[in-house]
Amino acid sequence: MRGHQAAPAPDKIEDKIEGDNMDLGMIGLGRMGANMAERLVRGGHRVWGYDPDPAATQRVAENGVAKADSLADLVRQLPHPRAVWVMVPSGAPVDQTIEALMPALENGDTIIDGGNSNYKDTQRRAASLNARGFEFVDVGTSGGVWGLREGYSMMVGGNKTAVDRLRPIFQTLAPGPNQGWGHVGGSGAGHFVKMIHNGIEYGMMQAYAEGFSILEHKKEFELDLFQVAQIWRTGSVVRSWLLDLLAAELKENPELGGIAPYVEDSGEGRWAVAEAIDLDVAAPVITLSLLERLSSRDADSFSRKLLAALRHQFGGHAVKAEGTSAKG
Repeated sequence: MRGHQAAPAPDKIEDKIEGDNMDLGMIGLGRMGANMAERLVRGGHRVWGYDPDPAATQRVAENGVAKADSLADLVRQLPHPRAVWVMVPSGAPVDQTIEALMPALENGDTIIDGGNSNYKDTQRRAASLNARGFEFVDVGTSGGVWGLREGYSMMVGGNKTAVDRLRPIFQTLAPGPNQGWGHVGGSGAGHFVKMIHNGIEYGMMQAYAEGFSILEHKKEFELDLFQVAQIWRTGSVVRSWLLDLLAAELKENPELGGIAPYVEDSGEGRWAVAEAIDLDVAAPVITLSLLERLSSRDADSFSRKLLAALRHQFGGHAVKAEGTSAKG
């Protein structure tokens, strides 16, 4: 949430690792990658980091992450069998990173994709890499900017032997050694479960947004929305971490000033809806929450103008001129 990007981190991650500390390369040092690298270092692991932006690499170096000047340099510094964690945008950037790594890697090395990849792409990549003698592990990762302090929820897919070898890393990144993460299945399973996780997240966020909008519009009671959120945070059946974040935002910015009504999507909600259709599973809440996000981007909505024009045509209903308010 805006204004809550820098969650404080503990000085040390205690009791996270069962077994030896590990060596890991982290590629992609944005908010998630940088925080994950730092949490691993705090847990006693040795981490080498690389990002195309030298400034990003320098920032993590200040938190104990060893710098690599290139992908080849990163691989060269890791002992065999290597583990390289990729945190780059889904799609072509993942394929490009994997291909750039290939000349430097050796048989038995493992590539981990911790981003929001489509599980079908993951299955394709795993088949290709396995045939070439490499392991490929997919990790659906949730936790956002708070993961450094609270730990990450991780849904892991891939070969059991490869996942077991990486267990100390997952135990350090997770909220606890045996909670918040798990090996959910073969290649692609981790990203598939994360895709559905994000679809559920869309629906939950939409329900909160609609409910608080109704409360805000009931001017008669002059409701304090932060107070309502605080009440619901304890004991209520709708309490959740999302509600905690909502309450924090309302406390800081009760009128939501300076925030445009434009909602992005990572793509996973779209994939979840497509999967529901493919499987003949009704998912109206997730589907409508996705459509609401798309609708938020149409500042000059042709479809809504057409609806107003049609009402005028068949019923003689008044049409408001552009520039007038909804109540004007």
